[in-house]
Amino acid sequence: MAIAALDGVTILDLSTVGPGTRCTRILADFGARVIKVGAPPRKAGVQVEPLFYAYSARRGYAQVRFDLKAEEGKAAFLALARQADVVLESYRPGVVDRLGIGFEDVRAVNPRIVYCSTSGYGQDGPASKWAGHDINYLAMGGYLHTSGRGEGGKPPIPGATIADSAAGGMHAALSILAALMRREKTGEGEYLDVSVTEGVLSLMSLYLDDHLATGAAPGPGHDVLTGRYAFYDTYQCRDGGWVAVGAIEAHFYRNLCKAIGCEQWAEHQYDDAVQPQVRSDFKAAFLTRARDEWVADLAPNDTCVAPVYAIDEVTKDPHLNARGAFVEATHAEHGSFRQVGYVLAGMDTPDGPTLAGDARNTDTDALLAEAGMDAASIASLRSQGIID
Repeated sequence: MAIAALDGVTILDLSTVGPGTRCTRILADFGARVIKVGAPPRKAGVQVEPLFYAYSARRGYAQVRFDLKAEEGKAAFLALARQADVVLESYRPGVVDRLGIGFEDVRAVNPRIVYCSTSGYGQDGPASKWAGHDINYLAMGGYLHTSGRGEGGKPPIPGATIADSAAGGMHAALSILAALMRREKTGEGEYLDVSVTEGVLSLMSLYLDDHLATGAAPGPGHDVLTGRYAFYDTYQCRDGGWVAVGAIEAHFYRNLCKAIGCEQWAEHQYDDAVQPQVRSDFKAAFLTRARDEWVADLAPNDTCVAPVYAIDEVTKDPHLNARGAFVEATHAEHGSFRQVGYVLAGMDTPDGPTLAGDARNTDTDALLAEAGMDAASIASLRSQGIID
């Protein structure tokens, strides 16, 4: 197997769920050594604990547990941070500084550290202390407004955690990678303030830039991507299934019109006056056959048609399985199961089943010993409940 892209990079991850953990999931699958930092069970506050299979079952993670409110626990964390490349945290703004493990604290022992804070709205500004989740960040960033509306103009619930995954997790991963590259040139680390909401702005830049440059007011039905035209929409089929149509280019659109028996509209792709009739005829056409029949005929023939899959159908799709999108995993308690594999370009898929992480076990002793702490000191911390 080739050397993993991030082989030799060590990340201390203080997150449990959300964008921070999405970020380190990506970096771990590119070969980084990710050390999850949690609290000893009897010291832990109320928090969301991911299920054993969540976030790809913590594959490739090491785990330590420190009581960061104790001076000795903070010292143990800083001992690991001294040898790390990246620290990632997702507490409320200001918490890590109060704990004594913020950027300045870590930089004092490791000037090369890349320190990434992920939060919903950023570390400062009027909304910085607001609590929030995925739907809130999509709302503030304009995503919900431009999406198709439900009854009464109701903004949709997206279903996928787009803000956590792309606007937060991938945003943080990209920023960390850029900071590591810059460190190779300067020898210095840096602090990264990753706002999930600002990541949503990046995702929404087509519409935001349109408004800022022209004063336009994008929303549902405003343009191609928000439902203005019949050729970019979803249609129900005879069996109750749905297809997604995205025939933006003229030749794809003409192919589609011919294939579904709507050739009369082939030269009226962007004619606003007839769009209601085009959409009505498209709806009637798709209702004449089952979803998979349409897909079999249309998808291979340059029409930009794809099936709207349920989740169970995604996992059975022959194309995705041929591409190795799903891998076998094994867990000490829960046995074997499948999970999403190493799907981003450049990741190296290990041979054989992947080993799922076991939240009950930690690597605390071994990692503290690696950081230079002697066995007696480790035993003392454990007896006091400061580590686990």
